[in-house]
Amino acid sequence: MSSDALCIGLPARVAVDCRVLVLGSMPGVASLQEQQYYAHPRNRFWPLLGDLCGFDPALAYEARLRALADAGVGLWDVIGQCQRRGSLDADIVRGSEVPNALPALIAGLPGLRLVACNGGAAWQALQRWVVPDLAASPALLALPSTSPANAAWSLPRLRQAWQPLADALAT
Repeated sequence: MSSDALCIGLPARVAVDCRVLVLGSMPGVASLQEQQYYAHPRNRFWPLLGDLCGFDPALAYEARLRALADAGVGLWDVIGQCQRRGSLDADIVRGSEVPNALPALIAGLPGLRLVACNGGAAWQALQRWVVPDLAASPALLALPSTSPANAAWSLPRLRQAWQPLADALAT
């Protein structure tokens, strides 16, 4: 992507019976190019969610999305559009962000138990743009990022930190 490229996020992948909504900040370059959530080959999202939700992370993309939906998990991002200089959250140009319509989405999900943010940037964006506009809120949870940029967190350590997501699906 060139300097300060306009990034437009991916569509929400959320079924009406969603119980856990996982939010990123804004998809990275690989995800936007592939038009697939968590497309970077070193991102641990799919292996982690495959383990937590009981599906093979090597499935084709649409099959992984179906497996998530069947488990009660939805995907979207807090930021729907922004200017960004690269792929990292730190590359997002402050003030260029346009949030997604999450308050309306959340209000329309009666079975939603948990909104889980994949990384600190998603959590901060949620707090800034979404939480003030929520009429009622399910549980909110900040989780460590599955991004390869968060290399200090091993997959087993991420698995332990993300366990509340599986617990919310089981109740």
